[in-house]
Amino acid sequence: MKRSIAVLLALLAVVAVGAQNFTIVNGAEPASLDPHAVEGVPEHRIYMALFEGLTIADPKTNRALPGIASSWTFSKDFKTITFKLRKATWSDGVPLTADTVVKSWLRKMDPKNAFQYADLPAAYIEGGMDYLNGKAGPEAVKIRAVDEQTFEVKLVGPTPFFPDMVTHYAFAIVPIHAIEKYGNNWIKAENWVSNGPFVLKEWRPQEKVVVVKNPKYWDAKNVGLQQVTFIANDDLNVGYNLYKSGAADWIDAVPLELMDEVKLRKDFHVAAEYGSYYYILNVTHKPLDDARVRKALAMGFDKKALVEQVTKGGQVPANSFVPPSTGYTPAKGYDFNPEQGRKLLAEAGYPNGKGFPKLSILYNTSSSHKKIAEFIQAQWKTNLGIDVELVNQEWGTYLDTRSQSHNFDIARAGWIADYLDPSTFSDMWVTGGTQNDGLYSNKKYDDLIDKAKTQTGAERMKTLGDAETILIDQDMGILPIYFYVTQNVIDLNKWDGWYANPMNVHPWKFIRPKK
Repeated sequence: MKRSIAVLLALLAVVAVGAQNFTIVNGAEPASLDPHAVEGVPEHRIYMALFEGLTIADPKTNRALPGIASSWTFSKDFKTITFKLRKATWSDGVPLTADTVVKSWLRKMDPKNAFQYADLPAAYIEGGMDYLNGKAGPEAVKIRAVDEQTFEVKLVGPTPFFPDMVTHYAFAIVPIHAIEKYGNNWIKAENWVSNGPFVLKEWRPQEKVVVVKNPKYWDAKNVGLQQVTFIANDDLNVGYNLYKSGAADWIDAVPLELMDEVKLRKDFHVAAEYGSYYYILNVTHKPLDDARVRKALAMGFDKKALVEQVTKGGQVPANSFVPPSTGYTPAKGYDFNPEQGRKLLAEAGYPNGKGFPKLSILYNTSSSHKKIAEFIQAQWKTNLGIDVELVNQEWGTYLDTRSQSHNFDIARAGWIADYLDPSTFSDMWVTGGTQNDGLYSNKKYDDLIDKAKTQTGAERMKTLGDAETILIDQDMGILPIYFYVTQNVIDLNKWDGWYANPMNVHPWKFIRPKK
């Protein structure tokens, strides 16, 4: 009898451990596990498991919660912020101090590294842009370790939302001591050091990343999962089948052709998301260097029909890039108007599309992106008389083409807010910005974005709105398509600590089996 009880208890223990293992279909293979090289959603999710910044996102609101910083205070003018760090260590036991934060942020902004997103911290920290642009050395950047547990930042203007910004991986703290020891090999599992709720156990490229609970994490007792597996897969049908079979616990996208079926599921969760789906227009390529052509493209397809007939998930047609935001008036943009679009094309020298060169739409591997591109391709042919071809690339190659070589005409893109403020959208399009893949440039726009950094309240919101009017209404520098909604499939009768939220950001430390 005692032996039977022991066997039963052992089996229950196995089940309990299994219940603390979580699997997500994470999309494309991560481009890197180095937080400073992160630039996409798949990498961001892994980052949140392995690392923790000064602040982390609240799982319900996405506003800043204490992370490595236990608290922070602003000066009266909101131009200096001081973070108090808690006593914390890296997974190898090395203390994490304010000096580590200084060196980490300088590494991110170091022009020699050419990291994407480096302009996010640089644009708001005094001296940051001079350092990033090679006009000054690191000593110009106004960040300092006051003592081992106190970190101070001087900002270019009043930035009360700075703690929310710092949840972003552009402000990641990295293990400088491990990087100095192992160089680029520091991200291998055998050399791994991190400070988040989990540590790297295994990375099988094109297959999966497995992380396990970090016993040295400062809040390890409140981490509810033992292991998280990130499946590298961007085939939405495969992902959905993995979920239905029980091999995955969460997917954040579903095949468009199955949307009618999926919408009937009780574990399907749709919510408004602070993000935009859009096309980048390479304004250095003819004829996209002509604003009339860009506006004609915007008028040449029916966004309402697209979201009703193709995406069918509750998305909202977008004429502006910045989604609805409290206190903010977005650009008006352009409605579906093929007659006016044809008129603009004729003015640009392409009557009824005659003589218009064949352009291409670049998209990363996804049946959804393909269907959207096919719809727009057909609409432009019918309404404007122009031909475009579709080019599909896997995630890493697509990012390189978009962000490094800029060897594209039109490229599919999506932007989910880095923090809850319109500037996370408008800052992207300044001249030379690391996210400005279409190479848009307008000095008046740049000046307004700089001006907004010195303002607060309604005055600041008006300046940001005026900037978007230049970007969209005057120049059509990018092509908004729709505002996102989150489309997650996860059984909330089984999992706790996961909540629909504006940025679809779900810190792993809060997710746990339902009791």
